[in-house]
Amino acid sequence: MKKVKVVVVGGGWAGCSAAVGAAKAGAEVTLLERTDMILGTGLVGGIMRNNGRFTATEEMIAMGGGDLFNVCDMTARHKNIEFPGHKHANLYDIATTPVEVYNHLFELGVKVVLEARVKKIEMEDKKITSVSDEAGRSYNGDVFVDTTGTAGPMNNCNKYGNGCAMCVLRCPSFGGRISLAGLAGVEEITGKKKDGSIGAMSGSCKLYKESLSEEIQDRLNKFGVAVIPVPEDLTEDHLDAKACQQYALTEFKENLVLLDTGHAKLMTPFYKLDTLRKIPGCERARYEDPYSGGKGNSIRYFNMSPRDNRLKVEGVENLFCAGEKAGLLVGHTEAMVTGILAGNNSVRYALKEELIELPESLAIGDAIKFVKTAMETPEGMGKKFTFSGSVYFDRMKSLGLYSTDTDEIKARIEKEGLTGVFAKKLT
Repeated sequence: MKKVKVVVVGGGWAGCSAAVGAAKAGAEVTLLERTDMILGTGLVGGIMRNNGRFTATEEMIAMGGGDLFNVCDMTARHKNIEFPGHKHANLYDIATTPVEVYNHLFELGVKVVLEARVKKIEMEDKKITSVSDEAGRSYNGDVFVDTTGTAGPMNNCNKYGNGCAMCVLRCPSFGGRISLAGLAGVEEITGKKKDGSIGAMSGSCKLYKESLSEEIQDRLNKFGVAVIPVPEDLTEDHLDAKACQQYALTEFKENLVLLDTGHAKLMTPFYKLDTLRKIPGCERARYEDPYSGGKGNSIRYFNMSPRDNRLKVEGVENLFCAGEKAGLLVGHTEAMVTGILAGNNSVRYALKEELIELPESLAIGDAIKFVKTAMETPEGMGKKFTFSGSVYFDRMKSLGLYSTDTDEIKARIEKEGLTGVFAKKLT
């Protein structure tokens, strides 16, 4: 049978998951990452399985696409913790997880090329035939997956945010993201805030844990979470700017909510450093990401791709997308489930097999369809969607899709005939 060549452009959680999905389906996979480390914002993330993400995670595991979820479970610093508005969360270690993901990609035979910023493509009719990076290296493929993300580059952070905050995406060092779909001539979509302004600010910062008081460090190390009351005269409210609206709760304004992912993850877009240092226990606080976390954060949700519910990009014959490129879906889990589906479907497309559209009886399938429909309205474009809170988690609960019963979730998958579907080789 024909050997399929899949090229994934973008090495965040979506890209790594797409590479896994395509490799497990039997493809020869090349993953092109713009910087010198994979996982993108996942390098400073860490929150898994909170609220409806538990359901989506177990759905994907039951469908045979749980490889990277299992990695996150293995590298978790804390399991089954609670913090305001969120239950049964795991926090993966941001130092060990990228290495374990890289090792798993290697085991699957994925070729990872670092510092490969794609800026040129070749097309025949409506098909991409190859992409080229800044070093002049060319990569041919039968099918391509765009996981370049939606954050930055610097001109967007300057124009629509508070300027470059020197985040982990490191645009000044490696160049800003370039949309593969945009290079192919696709007319893409940009998200908005509630007030109608463009883009949305990333929703958390990372503090150097050892710069906090020993009491806070002990609470983080022992429990994984520390909720620090903020004196009323020191509160800063940036919640409406957040991309992650599931954390836009009053508790996150009245308290510093810190999570232990190796660093101390501060659940607010930014906090003025001189104000932060007046809060008890934070007198010596220092930012680790973004380095200018007292000024602002990265701006996201530019250049999302129009796509169908199988994650095939509209307007290009052999291009799929995942993660934030696939729409207003926020978070690692959301990136991972869309990545697995896009990777698997890319191989199916190349083999001229029927593409998978996940049914609405599953949280993942319903979310993919619901977000596409919501984005067709001005109101929907002003929202963000996630399994872990806000609009979509409310929908999950109302439809009976939210469950923490793994046997019940497995039964749903089996009923739809999808058990292990992403673990089967197609070539």
